[in-house]
This record gives sequence, structure tokens and C-alpha cells, in this order.
Amino acid sequence: MSYEKVAQAKSEIVIGTKQTLKAMKNGEVIEVITADDADQTMTLKVVRLARELKIPHTRVSSMKELGNACGIDVGAATVAIKQ
Repeated sequence: MSYEKVAQAKSEIVIGTKQTLKAMKNGEVIEVITADDADQTMTLKVVRLARELKIPHTRVSSMKELGNACGIDVGAATVAIKQ
């Protein structure tokens, strides 16, 4: 389900851990999605900040499928949906 949500919000997404963290700190994010098969040291920072800022967090199983939903040819560890 989250893959479809990302695909529908394609123009309003931020891809990648660094960009997601930056957008979260700037108050631009309404939801964060992380891939379970991503490096947990990377995604843990996003999960912690989302919890701290009370931003909804959704987990998906595959980086590759998350990347495809974003319209990119590589996997995505984290994606943020902007307001």
C-alpha cells in the first residue's frame, strides 16, 4: 500500500536518508517510509527523528520496490512525503 502512496505523491517526495532527515528537520514532511532490507544504521536515524517529531512512519519490505515507486532505477532506503 505504501508503494502506491509514494507513486501517487511522486512530485512531493524526498528520496534518500540525508535529504529525508533535512526535510524532516525543516518541518516539510508529513510521512516517512523506510525499507526493511536497507542498512539499519541509516534508517534508524530517520525512524528516531520521526518518532521524536511525531511524524508517521511506515515500513516496506523492499528498497528496490520503493525505488521503483519513486520512479528511480536504484533502491531507496528512505523516502519522505512532503506537505
